[in-house]
Amino acid sequence: MSLTGEMVYLIDDDPAVREGLSELFASHGIEHVAFSSASEYLRFVRTERCACLVLDVQMPEISGLDLQRQLASESSPPIIFISGHSDVPSTVRAMKAGATEFLTKPVDPQALVAAIRAAFIKDLDQRQKAAELFALQRRLALLTPREREVLPLVTSGMLNKQAAALLGITDVTLQVHRGQIMKKMEANSFADLVRMAGKLGISEPNRAL
Repeated sequence: MSLTGEMVYLIDDDPAVREGLSELFASHGIEHVAFSSASEYLRFVRTERCACLVLDVQMPEISGLDLQRQLASESSPPIIFISGHSDVPSTVRAMKAGATEFLTKPVDPQALVAAIRAAFIKDLDQRQKAAELFALQRRLALLTPREREVLPLVTSGMLNKQAAALLGITDVTLQVHRGQIMKKMEANSFADLVRMAGKLGISEPNRAL
């Protein structure tokens, strides 16, 4: 099965490993770019294609774990670690930091290909969630200051009458604001609006205010 459209970034300082894995990827139709060091990868201009990193743990200059930590603050593809020896602390550290898989050398070809397929699915899911969040943030920016005050009140389950009293407005005015919020947020239902608020991290306000 060809994985056309996805990309593997292979980072390993061992030429033999890079050559062997490159042949494996080619036999499975997996497009890839190989790098001999983490710094070489960091200089590379990556495209927006769905991708994953196959990363050696022990490398000179910047180790695989150090690169993982460095990439944590930016949008980075899922990481599959490969290591020349079983290192429990490194494995735990890598997995806690979000690695998709940790494999030991010599790498089981089937296990690696399976891990790559799973990483591609994970990357696609992350991209879709990021795109949805960006769209919600753009809709949220369309709300007026008053509508931004109303949104957390109504999505918290507070009755319209209670929310209106808290804001010092009439029940009718509150309903008008709620209708405008539904329209601007492109919510198909109130439940949909509540889901959007949750994804935006809009929490229930302090009712004592």
